[in-house]
Amino acid sequence: MSTITNTAPAFDLAYVRSQFPSLSQTVNGRSTAFLDGPGGTQVPQRVIDAISAYLSHDNANTGGAYSTSRNTDAMIARARGAMADFLHCGADEVVFGPNMTSLTFAISRAIGRELKPGDEILVTRLDHDANVSPWLAMAEDRGVTVRWAEIHDEDCTLDMSDLASKINANTRLVAVGYASNAVGTINPVRVITKLAHAVGALCYIDAVHYGPHGLIDVAALDCDFLACSTYKFFGPHMGVLYGKREHLKRLRPYKVRPNTNAIPNCWEWGTLNHECIAGIEACVEYIVDLGRRAVECGDGRLGRPSSEARQVSSARRAAIEAAYAAIHEHERALLEKMMSGLQTIPGLKIYGITDPARFGDRCTTFAVRIEGHTPLELATKLGDRGFFTWDGNYYALNLTEHLDVEKSGGFLRIGLVHYNTPDEVDRLLATLHEIVGGRS
Repeated sequence: MSTITNTAPAFDLAYVRSQFPSLSQTVNGRSTAFLDGPGGTQVPQRVIDAISAYLSHDNANTGGAYSTSRNTDAMIARARGAMADFLHCGADEVVFGPNMTSLTFAISRAIGRELKPGDEILVTRLDHDANVSPWLAMAEDRGVTVRWAEIHDEDCTLDMSDLASKINANTRLVAVGYASNAVGTINPVRVITKLAHAVGALCYIDAVHYGPHGLIDVAALDCDFLACSTYKFFGPHMGVLYGKREHLKRLRPYKVRPNTNAIPNCWEWGTLNHECIAGIEACVEYIVDLGRRAVECGDGRLGRPSSEARQVSSARRAAIEAAYAAIHEHERALLEKMMSGLQTIPGLKIYGITDPARFGDRCTTFAVRIEGHTPLELATKLGDRGFFTWDGNYYALNLTEHLDVEKSGGFLRIGLVHYNTPDEVDRLLATLHEIVGGRS
């Protein structure tokens, strides 16, 4: 399985929380606990400021012969470079778009131009539908066969034997999530990429849910495409696509005729959301700042992924690695506290990995059900008490249908990220005990 294993610099939780103005809100006189990170994280003040500053001073379209347009061009280039360091790729391999779903639909159509009846693609039961429906639609249009990788029901992990058995000489693409947005499973995407490449297939990774929890390194993964959404890792509502340079150049995008044929711009349709791109640059700089502060407060060494002893391409990338090492250490403590506490609540069932020895194969996202309470009832009662959680299927429709919980409301999902605290976990657990005990 893929794991998050980093040596961790220091983590300053008080500083982290001071960066997010929304965390100070109250509901019905109670402090709020934002446990809805899987649906979208809160943003630091610098992201808000960057969006406002762009609209206040530099709002213009690109390519103009005047100052605000030139400033816009420069800002987009800086943001693209920041995301290139975040993903560990070239700036010309970074494509901006409205969201991961739109980007995936667009790429699927371009890939579909090269496919024919008899070709096969592989999707999984564990994925968010944004990495399923685009491929199903393309397959229907092109007469391509769709195969499904199954899961182990007992821990909601991919059945790797089943997945490997369905990759063959006819496979043209494997689409897989880096981490499950429903149950928190981290998939062995590097292994899956190698399996795809062994038969000449492409590998398309949905990293939306993994982004706030673990370091992304497309160079190490050797994947062909990886899509993510910045609003899931402390930025504005936009999507980002990494594509290997060779594929972005070879594939033909659907685009308007006046648009350039040069990558990556030929893959960006219409006028982009410039203010949000300014926010993306600020989002990455927040993570960089977190890493630098972690090093200053720790042992003075930049953290590196223990599985990858390689040269870091830039000081910014080194700081990003240090930030995620610190985030991992903090989230691991939250994971252990939440898991042990949930297991004490009568009638509560946890979906996903529960064995502490395998916590490296999951993130801090918990899908649960409690006997006698629908997920919506639980989310509503928690929301009234200041705990923001989600109920339903979270667009992981194939998973909720497969586990036979879709018709009864799906799951209650509790999602922790690095700005959450041990105290919030304790208060949530105490409140769940009250609800289950009828003291609501």
